Amino acid sequence: MDGKLLGRAMAKFLAGVLLLGLLLFLPAGTLNWSQAWLLMAILFIPMFIAGLVMLHRSPDLLRKRLNASEEQGEQRQVILLSGIMFLAAFVAAGLNRRFRWIVLPEAVSWIAAGIFLLGYLLYARVLQENAWLSRTVEVQENQRVVDTGLYGVVRHPMYMSTLLLFLSMPLVLGSAISFVIMLAYIPIIARRIRNEEQVLVEGLAGYAEYRTRVRWKVIPFIW
Repeated sequence: MDGKLLGRAMAKFLAGVLLLGLLLFLPAGTLNWSQAWLLMAILFIPMFIAGLVMLHRSPDLLRKRLNASEEQGEQRQVILLSGIMFLAAFVAAGLNRRFRWIVLPEAVSWIAAGIFLLGYLLYARVLQENAWLSRTVEVQENQRVVDTGLYGVVRHPMYMSTLLLFLSMPLVLGSAISFVIMLAYIPIIARRIRNEEQVLVEGLAGYAEYRTRVRWKVIPFIW
């Protein structure tokens, strides 16, 4: 086992737990918020398990997932906008819990939790199908076009899964206001996809032809 890689992964994981906890519970003014604990559980427990699996079976893939150093200026802007969106959505959810602006039925949180876990399963499947999956927009050495499985249905199944994940999170927290804020993810990810496809068409052999065969980008028959 790569001890250095394990240390990096654990440090990033614990930092994520701490950061999300602060963004949720400080604005809420209380730890007595079952919906926030539900989100923390369904987000971080599968993430921890997936990290251990990747560390054991695919350490190179884990390294790629930990690499968030984006070189392209446009993609750095996308990351910045995404960070602002998450910050606003989580803080708004905490404030909504404190001041009870819009209270959604508890059943909404549990349904959204199921959708969130479905998004996680899709995400795990994408990781299995694409060994070149990276958090940065780049063409890697010896990379080839993946056109089987989910990639035979849509060109960006990872973004299909993150769309389910990100739009369900505010509903798990019971915050309609945060859900509206999270809708900003759609134009943000559309911008990222546009730039990503430009890079792939220019640098990855066969990608232009793949785009003509697989019409849909994220959602079959819709987008």
